[in-house]
Amino acid sequence: MLTFEDKKALAVKGENCFILAECFFDRVFPRPTYLFNQRGRSAGSAYLQKNLIKFNPILYLQNKHIFIEQVVAHEIAHLITYQLYGKVRPHGKEWQHVMTQVFKLPANTTHQLDIKDVQGKLFSYRCLCAEHQLTIRRHNNIAKGTRYLCKKCKSTLVPNLSEE
Repeated sequence: MLTFEDKKALAVKGENCFILAECFFDRVFPRPTYLFNQRGRSAGSAYLQKNLIKFNPILYLQNKHIFIEQVVAHEIAHLITYQLYGKVRPHGKEWQHVMTQVFKLPANTTHQLDIKDVQGKLFSYRCLCAEHQLTIRRHNNIAKGTRYLCKKCKSTLVPNLSEE
């Protein structure tokens, strides 16, 4: 998994982001705890009330440069935004302001990393207009009675029996 040097590189980038934010806003921000156990397709997650950031170690090892350049700042921007404004939209104007004005980075809400090594099994479903690949979580939710609608045609997604 991650070496001490990998963890240190993420923490150093995080510290640099906090220094930029402190200079910009002229106030001190508490430093978060970093964990390296984020799972699934997310590169990272910020837990606002816990002042905690989780990073995905598999995606980090495959994309170190992008993590150092963008992902760390993205997650820290969530913590800074929460500490400044309280509960606001996760990628709303306040978060975008921190990303673009403080960190001088694009306010991208999602990453474009290759997720084939962290994505679990997908299940084939269909609607009236297309096929959809759903995660195990959504597949299990459907088995428990949840209905998902296609965003385009608004019809209910049903198992694609031709795939079984």
